[in-house]
Amino acid sequence: MVPSALALFAIVFFAALLVDRLIGDPRSAWHPVSLIGRFIGWWGKPELYSPKIQRFTGVLFWLVTIVLFAAPFYCFATLAPWYLYLIIAPFLLKCCFAWRSLEEHTLAVVDALKDGVETGREKVKMLVSRSTANLDREHILSAGYESMTENLTDSIISPLFFFSLFGLTGAAVFRAANTMDAMLGYRDERERIGWCAARMDDILNYIPARITALLILLHFAQKGRFSPALRVMRRDGKNRPGFNGGIVMAAMAGGAGVRFEKPGMYTIGDSERTLDEGGADILEATRMVTLMFVLIAAGTLFLLGSLIK
Repeated sequence: MVPSALALFAIVFFAALLVDRLIGDPRSAWHPVSLIGRFIGWWGKPELYSPKIQRFTGVLFWLVTIVLFAAPFYCFATLAPWYLYLIIAPFLLKCCFAWRSLEEHTLAVVDALKDGVETGREKVKMLVSRSTANLDREHILSAGYESMTENLTDSIISPLFFFSLFGLTGAAVFRAANTMDAMLGYRDERERIGWCAARMDDILNYIPARITALLILLHFAQKGRFSPALRVMRRDGKNRPGFNGGIVMAAMAGGAGVRFEKPGMYTIGDSERTLDEGGADILEATRMVTLMFVLIAAGTLFLLGSLIK
């Protein structure tokens, strides 16, 4: 009996999570995201173009990059027999999200602080774009846990959301778009060429960010922290630039009872306790939100697959 497409999607969800927990993100120049990153690095140099055409160039190469990255995923999903899809699709989906590595990078910052603040500054510099030279321990932890919280949407929920709607192609399109934003979406000399990447990332993350915030609220509700999570989300959700990351970070900060702060830029949450004390709750919430989303999405796909013959 050939499984339905929706049932296959549901199985691949769980298999991909298992692959992620077992192998994480192996460091390889041949990893699909590394390959597309090198391509973005090749065309995404503002000095190669006149300022007058940089925005057009960014739009054109955004489309080209999306097609180049997503085409192999689309071809495989369209042409592969179901049994081959069931074996290989979890590994392809794994290329589009990063759960284990997200935790590892944040916990590496926590571990680095055991060797002193200076070591922590060097390690957190790999995660954030802000200056880390003068950060104290609490601000180093804030940068690390902010990165984990923001990337809960970007690196986990969004690619899985688009997989649940459009299969491997949807996950691949989002991963390429988000990688372009990560490399080009800054208000510096890259602003014109990265304009399209930044705007499209905002659009693509709009619904997943709100799903993530809702799941964070549900997680903290069962821990008796729904009210402070909701209160801080409403109060501080717009403190951070952009209209996606702030609500997720505010819900997490309120639920965990901690404060996220980028000096001179924004403050989110209340310091009911330090990030040394609240960090474990942020890690637990990240894991539980991931599992809740997969259970809900996969369960819905299984149900629809059983109803649609």
